[in-house]
Amino acid sequence: MDPKNLLAGPGLSAGPAATYLPADPEADEALRSGQDPTDVAARFPASSAAWAALAERAFGNGEAVAAYAYARTGYHRGLDQLRRAGWRGNGPVPWAHEPNRGFIRSLHMLGSAAAAIGEDDEAARCRRFLAESSPEAEEELC
Repeated sequence: MDPKNLLAGPGLSAGPAATYLPADPEADEALRSGQDPTDVAARFPASSAAWAALAERAFGNGEAVAAYAYARTGYHRGLDQLRRAGWRGNGPVPWAHEPNRGFIRSLHMLGSAAAAIGEDDEAARCRRFLAESSPEAEEELC
């Protein structure tokens, strides 16, 4: 039995199992220690957290197009990791699991930046994806 999905088993699942990304301790420590996210993304380009930090900084500086590009990179890096972790295109991506937060923050910033540049369909898609995959993140970030 999967301890992260107590409902797993034949006929017992309430939906897709939650996906838990692996930790990226070196990139996370670099970000926590205050290293510039640009340097962290260059050293650890698979780190969604580094791309999310870049997107958040750019968006905070009024650079919506740069934020969109950074967020899209973090989002796609996270999708790659989710798929490798067994995600099949839907299901929970828990905010409470710290390694998932880089992807979730990238998704949130992609939606915010898309809205800022008038890409309304993409912004709505990101909002739906966030709400469906991590309601607790939606509450925290939105």
